[in-house]
Amino acid sequence: MNYYLNIGSNIGERRDNLYRAVVALVADAGASAECAVSPVLESEPWGFESENRFMNLGVCLVTEVEPMDMLDRIHDIERRLGSAFHRDDHGNYIDRLVDIDIVAIDDQVIDTPTLQVPHPHLPERDFFLLPMQQLAPDWHHPVTGLTPSQMLDNLEKSSV
Repeated sequence: MNYYLNIGSNIGERRDNLYRAVVALVADAGASAECAVSPVLESEPWGFESENRFMNLGVCLVTEVEPMDMLDRIHDIERRLGSAFHRDDHGNYIDRLVDIDIVAIDDQVIDTPTLQVPHPHLPERDFFLLPMQQLAPDWHHPVTGLTPSQMLDNLEKSSV
């Protein structure tokens, strides 16, 4: 399976945090030699206010790890790297060393209380879409049929 992941960091040594997460993902996810990483991009915090900008990158991993097992592995990596929590006691987003999101898994649709694939906010987040556009330009959202470029175009039109 092709897993499309997004890694973000907005505190500490952000670039180092991203690359430590990539190394941990490759080691822990049973990934084949096929792995691609997008360039790093900076973005404003999404869904909360902070003075700290995020650095993000996209990763494509090829592995046979099942989605729920992959989610557990991702949560374990986040904890080991120092980001046990992504929300405060009220459920609001907070600053974090590492945040790893499953953006898409091939053309799968998963809708459980703990995992939604494709990521429900994919069409709204350029920091998800720009890496997807580079890693998988021909990928189509399994529900809408849109490519990353088309979703970016829609996002740009809606912000005008």
